[in-house]
Order: sequence, then C-alpha cells, then structure tokens
Amino acid sequence: MEINENNIPLIEIFDSVLESKNSRLFILREDLIHSEISGNKWRKLKYNIQEAKNKKSNTILTFGGAYSNHIAATAAAGKKHGLNTIGVIRGEEISPLNPTLQLASDNGMIFKYVSREEYRNKNTSDFIKLLRQEYGNFYMVPEGGSNTFAVKGCTEIVNNISINFDVICCACGTGGTIAGIIASTEKQVYGFPALKGGVFLKEEINTLISDYTEKYKNVVENRNWDLITDYHLGGYAKVNSDLVSFVQEFNKKHNIPLDLIYTGKMLYGIFDLLNNSEELNNKTIIAIHTGGIQGNKGFEERLGIVL
Repeated sequence: MEINENNIPLIEIFDSVLESKNSRLFILREDLIHSEISGNKWRKLKYNIQEAKNKKSNTILTFGGAYSNHIAATAAAGKKHGLNTIGVIRGEEISPLNPTLQLASDNGMIFKYVSREEYRNKNTSDFIKLLRQEYGNFYMVPEGGSNTFAVKGCTEIVNNISINFDVICCACGTGGTIAGIIASTEKQVYGFPALKGGVFLKEEINTLISDYTEKYKNVVENRNWDLITDYHLGGYAKVNSDLVSFVQEFNKKHNIPLDLIYTGKMLYGIFDLLNNSEELNNKTIIAIHTGGIQGNKGFEERLGIVL
C-alpha cells in the first residue's frame, strides 16, 4: 500500500446535537494515509526518516510501551523505507506478543525490554551511550515520535482542510501533532490529552513550537490554543463503559472507527462539550483522526468487546 498524505477525505458528521447547537463537525481522515503508518504517525516519521537517511544511518531506534501506536508505525515505516528498527519497550518481556508488538515484529523490529525504572532514564546520556554500545550507529526518535522534524510533518495536516472553519481539535499524547497544527493555523486549536498532566504537556508543546520556530523561522504566531484536560478518563489507556459504548455507536452510525486511547476520547469530549456547554455552539469544527486503530485489537482481547 502506498502512502497517501494528500487529498485526505474530510467527512461531515450529522447528529441532532450538532443541529441543535447550529454547529457542523468534520473529521479529517488522516487515518487513511496508510493501513499501518496512519495519521499523525506518518506525519511525525516522514522527516525523521529523511533525516536518518541524510545522516547515512540504516537503523532507527525509538521508545514506547507495549501497546504503542508509534512503535508499530515505526516498524512498518522502517520496513517500507529499507531501514532496520529497534524498539526499546517499557516493561517486562511479553510472550506471546500482543497484537501491537506482533505487528511490529512482523515488520522486522527488534525489541529491547527495560524495566519501568530504567525506562525513566531513556533520555539520559548514560542510557543512550549504553544503547549505542549495544546497537551501534542508530538514528534515535523519541517516545511518541515528537521532535522538531515531527512538528514539521504535522504542520502539513492543515493542507488537507479545504473548507473554512472555526475550531480544530486533535488528541494529544506527547504534543508533537498539536504543536504542528498550532504552528500552521491562526484558528482556535483545542487539544484533548489522553494522559493526565495538562500543565506539563503545555510546557512540552511550547518547547516543541519554540524549537521548530528556531529551526525553520516560519511559524504562525498562534496563541489561540488550549488543552481540554477533562477527558483522559483516568490516564493513558484507561477506559470506561461510557467511552466503549460511544466508540461502538459512533462506528455503527458513521462508519468511522475510532481508537479508545486517542480519537475516541477526543470525539467523546467534543460531543460532551456540545451536550453540556456552549463552547462549541455556532462553530464549524474540524476533528483530526490521528489513526491508531491497530490498538483496538488489544482492547478487544483484554475487554472481550468488539469495536
């Protein structure tokens, strides 16, 4: 399958609550970029892969948990572009592999499992030095893929929005996607963190924007953005029955699959705001579908559900 990063479908969602609030909602189907390197995963990896090749490195090393979309996507992108991939995985070795790690393994990724305590040191020079002693000359991509090259890739998301709009929404993990969006539009931007710790994430986003501005000198000076921190539902990969039901019904009604970690929580939050506040009244809203559907297989196995 070829990577399709242009002409992304923009799908309007019709619902009685939108009609009652005189609002319109469109979903940008970034998840359709590629079956395994979908949405913001490709946007973040695109220029990192280019930089790895510029540096004559044939190996990408990155970090993530056992259900990381980024780990799965990096393995698939590496295979597609002729690069070796190494995943430093937080936690104990898993056997048999879960669906995420099996997908990464099938695409040639080598795993190094480290304890959660060791993993906290992943950004230290001593830890990276040990990795280089073990694996040689690799190109390193941070957890979640968020760095200056990732922000550059994510600035291209708005190129596929062909209508006038008031608000753009995206789910947030490590902040690279929303940083790119903020740097490329003057419209209102709302981020929906999938993790606790909105204050910390805001600092990370500001740093990513600042670093991108310093490197590329062409950032939009947008201060019209905020994080909506009420919909993490307890933290990363935490779900409840309301979210599961919402994702199931959304797919059934609109034929658009959502994941439980990111896009599901974002859309759940958008509809909750529409139902219980005036924040999104009389607005045309763009919601970015950042992919991550591969993660649903793990939830279906763990929870005994069908999404």
